[in-house]
Amino acid sequence: MALRINDEIEIPDSMLEERFIRSPGAGGQNVNKVATAVQLRFDARASVVASVISNSVFQRLKNLAASRMNKNAVVVITASSFRTQERNRKDALDRLVKLIQKALIVPKPRRATRPSKTQKLKRLEQKKRESVIKKTRGRVSFDGD
Repeated sequence: MALRINDEIEIPDSMLEERFIRSPGAGGQNVNKVATAVQLRFDARASVVASVISNSVFQRLKNLAASRMNKNAVVVITASSFRTQERNRKDALDRLVKLIQKALIVPKPRRATRPSKTQKLKRLEQKKRESVIKKTRGRVSFDGD
């Protein structure tokens, strides 16, 4: 069974690696015995080579994943919010799907704009008004004594 991202993209299970590790934090005596946290690894570079995701999606994924992607282009997601392996596993898979879906969105190209002459004048007038207000502020002197 493959991990479905959208109608066009499915990641085969062979590209996903799961490790169950001990979960940090509270949990009583059970926390030292059971490995409930999940560490999900997805080799993004291998998925580009296998034509699962495009190079442009890979580049956006690289920016979005940031510290979750190591130097070998492997996305590592650790899920330890829940007390069972199944729920942590589902949480990690859901987070990976959301991350890749976010990388699929092509950002709108930014068009450089300039402020109008009127906007520049308004800004300068506002600065002058603020300057006058600030100049009136100062030390309070008590000359009455």
